[in-house]
Amino acid sequence: MDEGQIYSLVGEDGFARLIAAFYRRVPQDDILGPLYPPADLEGAEQRLRDFLVGRFGGPPRYMEERGHPRLRIRHAPFAIGGAARDRWVMLMNQALDEVTLPSEVDQTLRSFFDSTATFLKNRPD
Repeated sequence: MDEGQIYSLVGEDGFARLIAAFYRRVPQDDILGPLYPPADLEGAEQRLRDFLVGRFGGPPRYMEERGHPRLRIRHAPFAIGGAARDRWVMLMNQALDEVTLPSEVDQTLRSFFDSTATFLKNRPD
């Protein structure tokens, strides 16, 4: 599937539901919870949603507000080892299970999240 078509298939609502489902799981998670400042959880949710919307064919709000994503640089302050990477992917997969997007979208997003989470690792396992 062409990744640029995902937004046209799921729209704002699809990404909003997915990211909300993910962030509902974060605060109580023993590995990821401490990485997310509670006072900025809402901001983190908006940034991820805006990034994904733009990355998958929607309005480029993230780029307009924050510039190039520079994912590795922006995530450098956070200790992302194998356990954090795996937990992030697990919670995102649970969120995908919950929101039930079209199967071709679901598969593409799972693959993207898996590879991007690996790319963002910055600590040894």
